[in-house]
Amino acid sequence: MSSSVHGFLPVSAPPGCQALYTPAQCARMDAAAPLLGASIEQLMQAAGLAVAQAVQRHWPQGPVLVVCGAGNNGGDALVAARILREQGRDVRVFSPVKPSLRRGAAAWAQAQWQGPWETSCPALADFSVVVDGLLGAGLDRPVQGPLAELIQALAASDTPVCAIDVPSGLDGATGLVHGVAAPAQVTVTFVRYKPGHVLYPGRALCGHLELADIGMPSAALEAADTCLNEPASWQAQWPSLAWGSHKYTRGHAVVIGGERMTGAGRLAARAAQRAGAGLVSLIVPESVWSIYAGALDSIMVAPLHDLAIQDERIRAWLIGPGAGLGEATRRLVMQLLATGRACVLDADALSSFADHPSELFQALHGQCVLTPHAGEFARLFPRPTDRLQAVRDAAHLCGAVVVLKGADTVIAAPDGRVLVNACAPPWLATGGSGDVLAGLVCGLLAQGMPVFEAAGAAVWLHSQAALAYGPGLIPEDLLQALPGVLQGMYQNSVCQP
Repeated sequence: MSSSVHGFLPVSAPPGCQALYTPAQCARMDAAAPLLGASIEQLMQAAGLAVAQAVQRHWPQGPVLVVCGAGNNGGDALVAARILREQGRDVRVFSPVKPSLRRGAAAWAQAQWQGPWETSCPALADFSVVVDGLLGAGLDRPVQGPLAELIQALAASDTPVCAIDVPSGLDGATGLVHGVAAPAQVTVTFVRYKPGHVLYPGRALCGHLELADIGMPSAALEAADTCLNEPASWQAQWPSLAWGSHKYTRGHAVVIGGERMTGAGRLAARAAQRAGAGLVSLIVPESVWSIYAGALDSIMVAPLHDLAIQDERIRAWLIGPGAGLGEATRRLVMQLLATGRACVLDADALSSFADHPSELFQALHGQCVLTPHAGEFARLFPRPTDRLQAVRDAAHLCGAVVVLKGADTVIAAPDGRVLVNACAPPWLATGGSGDVLAGLVCGLLAQGMPVFEAAGAAVWLHSQAALAYGPGLIPEDLLQALPGVLQGMYQNSVCQP
């Protein structure tokens, strides 16, 4: 089992989930492997072979420069250097650290290298590729001195870099850069991806990621509470469609619309409908009822004074898109939360509590999802540095699922489970796309999907719809692309007559 974090109970990932392992977890696996029949030298040999194979695939010709540090990352690099040399490549090795500093398996790898050592770093432009084995994923302090200068030279060079595990200077746990990092065209990592591979800026620095199986014993693998956001993480909870279902069995979702930004509420309501809710209603101020009603056909529009809080057929609420800032929105939020039913809070519903976060946190319950972007998150929670831990802490603090939107959206549950979404295209960054996402979450909640899984599924659907449509996307296009994505989710789950 993984160790608890900040008081969270350890939670295992679902079977088939692509776990993200921290460097600390990887170090524990390495330590356990020899007791399970796999020596560190065997693992290092397999890692070095994977790196050599990547070099041969991507840069099959030309001289290779291998730069290696004192640790096991440098040992992997030395094994790769030996294998490439045995395969006939022109390989040169430079190490900025004294050979006497290598210990254990790294010293073993050093002894395997029978070629020459460069006394100073050669001109990088003379090589077809540089293999970066300077620093591993566990870096937790700024890189300084000559090593920083070497990494800066790598970053400034036009010569491609093949990084081992992570580009040197990158923290594998957070995706943050400690001082300086050299972008890689290819990064070869082992056993499992790390958070730093999928969180920015690390994701942009890693280039093409390759995951290699190096023979780590399965018994050494730890339970994971952090995973990539993929269907394996939530598909077991995906709503089923039965032939005998009707609109109320598929769930009634209610979106609260605002007085001025009427498009936001309409986008959210249509998204809830696309997500599969059997019935979607928009409750809006009476002054703009005709605007909403005239733009919608199958979505019911009712004036705000008709809000039926006690209607038990309503399974999920959404408030925030275009709601407006202030006391009126706060009052509505508190009314909805008091029902105890699933509730999605977005945009203005969050920012309206910027001066009253504790009031909101006390009212939240386990059926709530918050969907802030970075600015809204900072109004309620400590400003994130370590994005992953910040969202995990926020979910624990408020007792609800928190979805921190961005290029690397992070979804966290109060029990410590986290999903990191790594498939959103850059053209998804457009005004109104967040309203669609909030509506998708609400629509899935209305169908009875658990909150954490509904949030993860909505974020994934959102990204896949954007990928399916392509550049030039506007929020309305997401609604048009969603049926094609959803067809793949349902094709094996709907009974045939």
